Amino acid sequence: MKVFNKIVLGSALVIGGSLAFQSCLNLDEQVYSEVLSENFRPGERDIPAIIAPVYGSLRALMMGWQGHFDVQEESADVIVTPARPNGWYDGGTYVRMHQHTWTAIQWQPTNLWQSSYRSITTANRVIAQIEDDQISIENGREAVIAELKAVRAFAYYLLLDNHGNVPVVTDFRDVSLPQQSSRAELYDFVISEIEAAMPDLSQDARNTYGQMNYWVAKTLLAKIYLNAEVYTGTPQWQKVIEVCDEIIAGGAYQLDNVYAEVFHWENQNNEEIIFAVPYDEIFGQGNTVHMKTLDPLSRFVYNMQAGPWGGNCAVPQFIDTYDEEDGRLYDTWIMGPQFHANTGEMVISYTKEVPSIAATTSNQGYRIGKYQIKQGATGSLDNDFPFFRYADVLMMKAEALLRLGNGTQAAEIVSEVRARAFANTNPAKATVTAAQLEGNSRYQYGYQNLDGSIDLDTGVIPFGGFLDELGWEFAAEAHRRQDLIRFGVFQTKSWFNHRPHPQAQDKIIFPIPEAELNNNPNLTQNSSY
Repeated sequence: MKVFNKIVLGSALVIGGSLAFQSCLNLDEQVYSEVLSENFRPGERDIPAIIAPVYGSLRALMMGWQGHFDVQEESADVIVTPARPNGWYDGGTYVRMHQHTWTAIQWQPTNLWQSSYRSITTANRVIAQIEDDQISIENGREAVIAELKAVRAFAYYLLLDNHGNVPVVTDFRDVSLPQQSSRAELYDFVISEIEAAMPDLSQDARNTYGQMNYWVAKTLLAKIYLNAEVYTGTPQWQKVIEVCDEIIAGGAYQLDNVYAEVFHWENQNNEEIIFAVPYDEIFGQGNTVHMKTLDPLSRFVYNMQAGPWGGNCAVPQFIDTYDEEDGRLYDTWIMGPQFHANTGEMVISYTKEVPSIAATTSNQGYRIGKYQIKQGATGSLDNDFPFFRYADVLMMKAEALLRLGNGTQAAEIVSEVRARAFANTNPAKATVTAAQLEGNSRYQYGYQNLDGSIDLDTGVIPFGGFLDELGWEFAAEAHRRQDLIRFGVFQTKSWFNHRPHPQAQDKIIFPIPEAELNNNPNLTQNSSY
C-alpha cells in the first residue's frame, strides 16, 4: 500500500464519493451543496480533497473494462484477446476490435465515452461550485480552477483521439442539449484550454505527483501537436520540438536507470513519470491488467488473493520484432515456465504461439508483465499507470526531428532511450542510426493462417524503424493504436487475424454510442457508421 495514494485516494472516497456516485444517480446536488457551504470552509490543506473526485474518475476511464487502455491496445497489433477454454469470445467483442469490424450498433466499448464525460462532468461541477462560492477557497482559487480545467482538457483529448466529433460542455449549470463540435474544433478547444490554464499551474513536479501540473500540461500539448496532422490535416512537428525542449530544459524529470522500476508497485513519485493515474489495491482499485492477462493457474505463482481470468496476450508477430538482448522484452512480457511460489513446481508455461483468435489453449501467448505483480497481489494492482513519462517526451522530439529531416539528432535521442535496455546485455546495440529509423519496420506484417504461415504484406512503412522503437519502449502502455494511425499502419496493414477494413480511413475514430444519438438530436454519427 502506498502512503501517497492512501491519503489522496482516501480523500476521494470521503468527500469525492458523493460527487462521483451522485453524478450517475442524481443530478440534484442541493443537499451536497448546502452541506459544503454551511459546514465546510476549506483551507489550503483541503484542496486535494476537493479536486480528488476529478482525478479519481480517471481510474475507470483509463484501466476500466473497455476503457482507454483496452481500446488503444485491442484494436492494434501488439495485444490480442483470443477465445480460450474459459471463454473470452464475449459475443464477438474482441474479434470485432481486432478485425476493425465494429459498427455503431455493435460497438460495445461505450465505457470510454461515458467515463470521459463522467470526468468532464465532475470537473464542471466542482468548477461551478467554486465559482458560485459553494466551495469557498480564499487562497489559490485561480490555480485550483486552472488545474480542474486542465484535467477536463485531458479528458477531452481522449475524446478527440478516440471519437473525434463530440460535444463540448463546460458549464455544469447549462442543462440544454449541447451542439456537436468537429474534430478540428475540438482540437482548437483543447489547445486553448491548456494554454489558458498553463500560467496558473504549479511547476513543482515533486509535490504534484498524479496531478495536472505545468509540465504535465506541456506534455499533453506536445502529444496533441504530435498527432495534429491526424486531427486536423496540418502537421505541427516544429511545435512538438519547441514544447519538448522546454520540458527537457526544465529538468524536472529524468530517465530511470532501470526500465522496470517505472512500472513497479511502488512507482509513485518515480522521477521518470510525468503524469500517472494512481491506483491502490485498497483505496484506489481498478488496475486489473494482471487479472485480464494471466491464466488462472498463475495465481499460485504470485500467491494471489484472487483468480486471474486468462484473457489477452502478445501478438506473436510483434514478439518476433525484438532483439533477444533487449531487456524490455523480458520486462514487458511473461513467458516460458512459471513456478509455484511455495513448492517450486511448474504450474504453467506460456508459449509464444497463438494459432487463431477463434481458439487457443490456456497457455498460448506471452502475457503482460510490465506492471510488476507482487507476491500476495489482490484483484487490483498497487501499480500506478504512467500515462506520460520522460521517455515519451524524448521520443516525441525524436520523431518530430526525424520527420523534419534531422535523422542524426533523432538517432542520438533514441539511442539515449535504448541505452538502459541493453546495459546488462550488449551496450553497443543501444546505438541506432538515422538510416535504421527511416527504414522499414522489422514487423512482418501479414495475415496469419491456421498453419502458422503468414501471408506477408508488401510495401515499406515510412519511418518504420522508428515505429518499432515506439513499440518496444511503450508496449502495453495504451499508445499503440494512436501510433499506428499516425504512421498509416492502422489503415493499411494486416497482422495476426486482422486485414485492413474496406472503410479503414473511417475506422481511425470510433462511432458515437447509439444511446447518445438517441438522447441528443444535435449529434450526427461519425462517417460510415
